[in-house]
Parts: sequence; C-alpha cells; structure tokens
Amino acid sequence: MSPLPPEHAQGALILPTVSRAFLEDWLSTLRVHCAPGQLAGFLDQIGLDDAAQPLGRVTHDQIVRLYQLVASETGDEMMGLWSRPVRSGALKLLCTSVLGASSLSAALFRFSSFWNLVLDDCRVRLETGEDRLQIVLEPQGDGGQNRFGHMLLLKLAHGIASWVAGRELPLREVSFAFQKPEFAEDYPILFPAPVRFGEVSSSLTFDGTLDRLPVSRSEAEMQEFLIRAPRDWIFTSFREHAVMLRVRELLLQSERLSCNLEDAARVLNLTPRTLIRRLDAENTSFQEIKDGLRRDIAIRDLSLGAKSIEAVSQDVGFASAANFHRAFKRWTGTTPGSYRRSDV
Repeated sequence: MSPLPPEHAQGALILPTVSRAFLEDWLSTLRVHCAPGQLAGFLDQIGLDDAAQPLGRVTHDQIVRLYQLVASETGDEMMGLWSRPVRSGALKLLCTSVLGASSLSAALFRFSSFWNLVLDDCRVRLETGEDRLQIVLEPQGDGGQNRFGHMLLLKLAHGIASWVAGRELPLREVSFAFQKPEFAEDYPILFPAPVRFGEVSSSLTFDGTLDRLPVSRSEAEMQEFLIRAPRDWIFTSFREHAVMLRVRELLLQSERLSCNLEDAARVLNLTPRTLIRRLDAENTSFQEIKDGLRRDIAIRDLSLGAKSIEAVSQDVGFASAANFHRAFKRWTGTTPGSYRRSDV
C-alpha cells in the first residue's frame, strides 16, 4: 500500500454516514413530538428536508446537530422517544451520579438505577457474572419497544461506560427486542459487536473481566463530555472488534483507496477466504465496505465544496467522472452535482 496522501491525512475524521431510513425511524417520533413546522426548521438548519429520500445519506455531524437542536428546543433530552419527557439537565445529573463510582460495574448500576427512576416504558437491569457484564432493557407496556429509543439508551450506556473508563470499551454482543429493520446494516456503525434482533429484551454485553475496571473522571471532563453530547457516544470509533471497521481503516490508509482484499487479509494475518467469511458473518463484503467509504468521502468533499467533481471522483479511485456519476447515483439516488447544491 502507498503512503497516505495529504488530503486523507485526517482519515479518521471521515466517519461513516447512515441511511435516511435510519433517520426516518427517529423522525417518525419527532413528527408527533414537535410543534407543526418545528421539525422542518430543525432539518433545514442541518441541511436536510422532511421529504422521504429512500437512498439519501445522513452524516455524523447532521445526527449530532439534530439531537442538540431537538433536545434544546423541546426541553426533552430523549426527544419524545419515551412516554414521559426526560427534562433538560437529566444527562448532567446522570454523569454526576456515575462520577463517584468505584468501578465500571458500580457506574453501570448507577446508570440503571437512574433510568428506572425516570422511565415508565422499560425496566433497566444490570446483570453481572464471571463471564459478562450486561445492561438489559425489559419493555414495559405499549411504549416499551421504541426502536430508536432502545438503540439510543444502549448507545448511551456504551458511551458513558467508555467515557468513565477513558477509552472506548469493546462489546461482546448487542441484542434488541424488535425485529430486524430494513436498515440493519447501519447498526455496526453504532455498535462494534455482533447485533441480534427479535430477542425477548434489548441488551448490551461487556466481557465480565471489565467488572472491576477502575473509573476516574473530573468535573471539567464531564462538562466537556456534556457540551459535545452526543458526539462522543452515538457513533463508534472502535477498530479492533468489528472486522468491517478494521478493513475500512486499512482502505483509508491506502492511496486512492487502492487496498484490495488480498492486501487487507495479509495485514490482518488472515487468508482471503477467512476474511470473506468473517465479513459475511457481519453481513457485509469487502466491496460493500469500499463502496461505502467511497460514498462517505465523496459526500464529505461535495458538502465542503472545495473540490471539483472530477477531483472527488479521482480521490475515491474512479477512472472517470462518468463512472463516478453512475456509482454515486446508485448509492444516494441523486447526482454528485445535485447533492452538492442541495446537501440532502
């Protein structure tokens, strides 16, 4: 593989996008929760519109900004996802509670106790054992299987656990008490672990060896974490657990994404056949990862507007702008020029 070119020196900043279908799962709740016209205003501020766009993509920054706008303007830090609003300041109170914990398990116990005082829709339980440390969400009543609510609460548990530990913690597995959605391929971007659907309860499982992991955070660090919320916890940056994220990282480090399957397998100390099998177990393929990364780099560069479409197509490894146009239309449902004008 060739050295990293200057324009990709900050490759780690090219975060995966998620599908518009993933966002729609949240917007369906917000349309009920927000005042008429309010949601359209929020979406306009982040460069999106309220029309359905089946092939559209949404960036990390847009998700973060939408969360911040909705939480601030509606006064509900869980944005209408639960039957009772979670008032402003709840996240700060939660972080203050876990600050004084003596270990990771103690911090997660405080996390579960807090939400059991706040929520009616699910019961949050901490289970510990020699081999696992698990947060379990048990649906209660009619509102207990809100898909986006369960995802966000488990992601918050992972984010706070990683924050108090000072590093993003690996997960053993994640389960959800709802059937596999059509946008299931977005979940590995959020959780670096095998994800299962259709389970009795939703859960997040750490290895049991992390039970006594010491935790230590200062008041100043907590304030920074809160100001950035949910930037530090809603998407994952962990590279070691999910093979797809490790392959994506290798592609980012190669010139014009030139790393091939054999290159990646060699770096990962795997045979190409084994790499194919492991990616298949994560419901993806080498080409799908490469296309997704090409798409995300192109979306970033088109949104910034500093490069020509020809330059963007070359940077992501296309021999011609025409081939790039066809691929981009297949990925997003719109042309590169239209995307740059509308930032959908």
